[in-house]
Amino acid sequence: MSLGQHLVELRKRLFRAAAGIIVGAILGWFLADFVWDALRQPILAIAAEQGRNAQINYPDITSSFDLQLKIAFYVGLVVSSPMWLYQIFAFLMPGLTRTEKQYTFGFFFTAIPLFLAGCTAGWFVLPNIVGLMTSFAPVEDAAFINAQDYLNFVLKLVIAIGVAFVLPVFIVLLNMAGVISAASIIKSWRIAILVIVLFTAIATPAADVVSMFLLAIPMVALYFAAYGIAFLHDRRAAKRALAFTDETAL
Repeated sequence: MSLGQHLVELRKRLFRAAAGIIVGAILGWFLADFVWDALRQPILAIAAEQGRNAQINYPDITSSFDLQLKIAFYVGLVVSSPMWLYQIFAFLMPGLTRTEKQYTFGFFFTAIPLFLAGCTAGWFVLPNIVGLMTSFAPVEDAAFINAQDYLNFVLKLVIAIGVAFVLPVFIVLLNMAGVISAASIIKSWRIAILVIVLFTAIATPAADVVSMFLLAIPMVALYFAAYGIAFLHDRRAAKRALAFTDETAL
């Protein structure tokens, strides 16, 4: 494909991904109240666990409306993840062989559960993080938490970890496309672990070391799983290349 054809293809894929997110956001608008009730549970648990007054605060008259719009958008982002993840893979597929295209569909069906698993992991550590951060304030003081700030905190944790869980799939995809080799993946394992630890340290509060490692361990395991798959692919490719060379020599 020429550069112009690539740009046309990219525009088409971006339009379809955006359309999927918009449709998901419409559904998210009707689910916003249910989602917000679930998100507020760690705040409500503070009163029971710490014996303090904890409330979510709406400082502006439009805060509740803006909050519902934002929840609807991110619900749409999660619900439409099969659509926009497929568009990413579909954009990369023209550069792959027929066999590698078959692998791509396998990666597509792997990326979706990994993304949801990452979001789930962030969701499970959220109550611990909220409880830990609010516990530093004196018990006799009330906790009035800004609704927008709280939602941004939750989204940063849940969505970012969901995306991070999908990154090993892209590593394997780049290996299948011949961009990186398994040797280069394992050679960079120290840097990868450092980046993962830094990412989890940013996604979680500095004081919550347990949650940081609970997130870092599966991400490191996924990185080495990506290396294992890339290693098997490179070994098969080397055997095919050797067999082809022997046939050519004969």
